[in-house]
Amino acid sequence: MKWFGFKAAQATARPFFSRPLGGGNVTPLGEWPASYEAQVRSGVMGNPVAQRAFRLVTDSAGGAAVSASGGTPEQRAVALALVEKRSGGQRLIETLAMHVLLHGNGYVQIACDAEGAPAELFALRPERVSVEADARGWPMAYLYRVGAHVTRLASEDAVGRTAVIHIKSAHPLDDHYGLGCVGAAAGAVAIHNAATVWNKALLDNAARPSGALVYDPGEEGAALSPDQFERLKGELESAFAGASNAGRPMLLEGGLKWQAMSLTPADMDFVGLKSAAAREIALAFGVPPMLIGLPGDAAYANYREANKALWRQTVLPLADMILGAVAQGLNGWWPGIGLAVDQDRVLALADERVALWERVAAADFLTAEEKRGMLGIGGEDVALPALPIPRSG
Repeated sequence: MKWFGFKAAQATARPFFSRPLGGGNVTPLGEWPASYEAQVRSGVMGNPVAQRAFRLVTDSAGGAAVSASGGTPEQRAVALALVEKRSGGQRLIETLAMHVLLHGNGYVQIACDAEGAPAELFALRPERVSVEADARGWPMAYLYRVGAHVTRLASEDAVGRTAVIHIKSAHPLDDHYGLGCVGAAAGAVAIHNAATVWNKALLDNAARPSGALVYDPGEEGAALSPDQFERLKGELESAFAGASNAGRPMLLEGGLKWQAMSLTPADMDFVGLKSAAAREIALAFGVPPMLIGLPGDAAYANYREANKALWRQTVLPLADMILGAVAQGLNGWWPGIGLAVDQDRVLALADERVALWERVAAADFLTAEEKRGMLGIGGEDVALPALPIPRSG
């Protein structure tokens, strides 16, 4: 069924939200980058904390084992092969996790073979894709821009099956595009990068703050002429500025005195400033700060709990959203097919799985078939019984 055409035929018009291509925040928020590409270059490619947090999420999602359900065994095997196949050198789940995490949108083009069956799933760069909507605001196709070349990709094929899968995170102010995290982390990244540049400049000057030349006019009260001032400024820049000239003694004449300008330890506490900015970066990417090596985080008991929180709060929701959308796109060929992360093979959640097995094994009032269903081994899934709440007195 062609859902886009069906929606467009409705009497109620949908409000149309126009939006520049790029997916980033177009409102200037200070002096840090506002476009998506600039934010990625400075916030992911140029910042170690953001890059580590980004790779923790994408590598975990891309390396998670995927299981298929529904359909026939042959259909499940083909669906898993499509998801695990490298297309153009990229891993599908890892690439889509990167796009959705940073940009807020992921696009998958379904390439079919001569018989019309899916043969390849290719992830498109989200900043190159824009939604083509009708007069009422309903999406009809996707435009893929590479330089001056524009390719129009229909959302459905001739028989109504999905041709382009659009995966997007929730956005409160946009109907067609999702909201990524790179824009929210731009301010913290700018602070972290600025503190790094400042520390580097301070080290270039032998870790000493600058000073001031004080001119003592003496009894006559004469001042430096403009030529004398420019000559003195040029000599100081050429002979005493920079790391190579750090520590050179100065020979002053004509009533000049050097007055060092010192900073208090609180003013030079860039370690605390960078640590606070790094925590905000990790928060934007959904990564516990402990996993990035930031000390002083008392929110998690230990590293194992932090790793478990990463999977439960960030990796699994992101992977389930991607796999659910891919499975929905493949349902036009294989109805009922489902894809999900195999949590039994996630090492970070092994202790939770062991506790579940022990709890089910201790339930003597359940049959073997019911226990297998609770553990997802075979048969229908059975909900765990609610534990009785003890009453006082």
